[in-house]
Amino acid sequence: RDVGGQPSAAGYVPDMFGHNSQMPQIFVLCGVPVAFIWRGVNNAAQRNFIWRGADGTEIPVHKFGNVGYGTYAHKVGLGHIYTHDGLDDPKDLKERLDIYLAEEAAATEIDTILIHEACDHQEWHPKRYAMAFAELAKSKQYEMKHVSLDEHLRELIAQKDKITTVLEGELRAAGRVIPGADPLATCSQFVIPGVLSSRVRMKQANAYCQTLLCQWAEPFTAIAESAIGLELAPGFLDVAWKWLLQNHAHDSIDGCSQDQIHRDMNFRADQCRIIAEKLTTEATSRLAASVKGDVAGDELRVTVFNPRPHAFAGFTELTLEVPTTWSTFREFFGFENKTGFLVHGPDGKEIPYQRLNQTSNRSRTRVRETKFPEYVGSHHIKVALPLAVPAFGYTTLSVKAVPPERATRYPDEPAMATTANSMANEFLAVQIESNGTLTVTDKQTGRVFSQLLTFEERADIGDGWYHGIAVNDQIFVSTACRAEVALIHNGPMLTTFRVRTTMAVPEDFKFDAMTRSDRFTDLVIDSLVSLRPGQEYLDIQTSVDNNANDHRLRVLFPSDVAANTHLTDTAFDVMERPIALEKDNYDYREINVETKPQQSWTAVHEAKAGLAIIADGLLETTVRDTADRAVALTLFRGTRRTAFTDGEPDGQTRGPMTFRYLFKPLAGKPDRAQLCELGLQLSGSLRTVQLRKEDQAIFRTAQTLPATTSFLSVEGPAVVTSLRQVKGAWELRMFNPDVKAI
Repeated sequence: RDVGGQPSAAGYVPDMFGHNSQMPQIFVLCGVPVAFIWRGVNNAAQRNFIWRGADGTEIPVHKFGNVGYGTYAHKVGLGHIYTHDGLDDPKDLKERLDIYLAEEAAATEIDTILIHEACDHQEWHPKRYAMAFAELAKSKQYEMKHVSLDEHLRELIAQKDKITTVLEGELRAAGRVIPGADPLATCSQFVIPGVLSSRVRMKQANAYCQTLLCQWAEPFTAIAESAIGLELAPGFLDVAWKWLLQNHAHDSIDGCSQDQIHRDMNFRADQCRIIAEKLTTEATSRLAASVKGDVAGDELRVTVFNPRPHAFAGFTELTLEVPTTWSTFREFFGFENKTGFLVHGPDGKEIPYQRLNQTSNRSRTRVRETKFPEYVGSHHIKVALPLAVPAFGYTTLSVKAVPPERATRYPDEPAMATTANSMANEFLAVQIESNGTLTVTDKQTGRVFSQLLTFEERADIGDGWYHGIAVNDQIFVSTACRAEVALIHNGPMLTTFRVRTTMAVPEDFKFDAMTRSDRFTDLVIDSLVSLRPGQEYLDIQTSVDNNANDHRLRVLFPSDVAANTHLTDTAFDVMERPIALEKDNYDYREINVETKPQQSWTAVHEAKAGLAIIADGLLETTVRDTADRAVALTLFRGTRRTAFTDGEPDGQTRGPMTFRYLFKPLAGKPDRAQLCELGLQLSGSLRTVQLRKEDQAIFRTAQTLPATTSFLSVEGPAVVTSLRQVKGAWELRMFNPDVKAI
């Protein structure tokens, strides 16, 4: 399991082409589950090594043979090859098999040699398979067995003391050209880095499903069973995970297959989401309904749940589902109805709120076990308010109707907008420039960051595997574009500006002439930039209606720091990566690229300044090797090339997309655990259950719970990735993102 910091087999796992494809996957070879294996080691002569993980765990690894490793391997049909031509002559096969085995024996430190006669999902060649068995039956040196890769790995583990090579780190090195060597002897490991941003909607759907399972469905079903004796069929979680993991096949989650495969993935993601949502709703609704006290007829009980092991204290936004029967009032001009209500905390004290927006006459259903569903009408009213919610727990609010025509208002000062296009709180001052970029002053350090929220658009002539860079490219940036600025919310609890940037970009790429089109279309990029009191980061939500083809869109955040490396979170760890590419990069078989994988955040810093970008469901990032050391976050790629087709439309990712990310200034070295938590908080957030009198009767249990409580909390800089029930007990998973023990 993993793309978003949740349980994973081994982080990024390569596929059977030798691609270190940077996404989780399960391999199946002829119906037999195959082990998770790393390749991409730039050492053609070494078949086994020990990989030392982030926590010091040492894992014995088998590195598959290269395509064409050795002079004859590519003709033998053994050892991970693409072609199966020839070799119908037993004498010819014997000659080449002898050479192949001698080369493999020289590269293998343990007693067993793996002959892998397959590629990807391809089955073995029956005739050649029988010939190889017959030939090796005569050998006094070798005994040939048909085994699963699990069995081979058991041999590998048993003989791990014979393996002398120890490697650490991400193992993301691509294969290199060996000067003067037979091209067939060249290491053929591939990283295929473009998969990080291919068909980005699938990446976002996967991240959403993982968040639902790991932060909501698993922990709160476990909590509900312990706290109120809720019994749910355990198979539901297994089925939800099965649907999700079926999407993790290497050419599925990578986003590099034909359209039909990814359309099928949409169905699986929907099944996982629906199950996880249902489990979460059932568990949290029963917990909320079991809180002591009866819900009155003129009352709405709102229980706010926190999925993180640290208490939440600050300002947040809730959309309240207020009954349509409650009385309304009008301001002095009398043009619009507003529903009047008061909000009280678990201690009975009134909580002031900032009214943000309202949508009238929304509907939902109330389902009773033996009755037809009932219509429930509501006005959806979004408010900002201060809240304190315990760790892995909840707090309960009471929303009550007020007498007819009574106005419910609260002071709207001090508002955080300082001018028509700027805002500030205790920590940040934000200026929106005429081109839509942001200038942000960190009040704690005095550092000024400029040209933040710059958008970069360029051609992409690649496919799902690779971002294709055209010789005749044109790279557009939004620094000279027009922008409209609107103040959406302005008050003491939330201030939000809408920044609408319009970029004129080529409609597509003309593959007949290999140039970008002379016809342009407007790419409209809408960003909501929000600030709350006490918030040390800027909250940004960007929406794009993509109406162009064959291009990539990134958002840039210049840091202007003097740094040679940057930090990025990965599965259960934080990596420090060099900013500059290798000086001999041109000599690689697959050249390295600037974009790299992240789980949720990337940071760059010097001694007393820096910045971090935290994102939800966006996996491709980098710090550019330019003077401004800008963090570049890829929003999406649109490509037309699809394997074994003339091109299919879905890879272009046309239509509306929405992305959420945070900008956080740094005063030097970042707090890694804090950034990981911000990533999980961004994806998990808070969740509400809203009950009327009739709803409480449906979900109430025999147990009675307090109005606010914490079921579990964690102190110290550990990052919790999972809480679930295993055999009647709670299993808590966490990791240490820092280099020192905690």
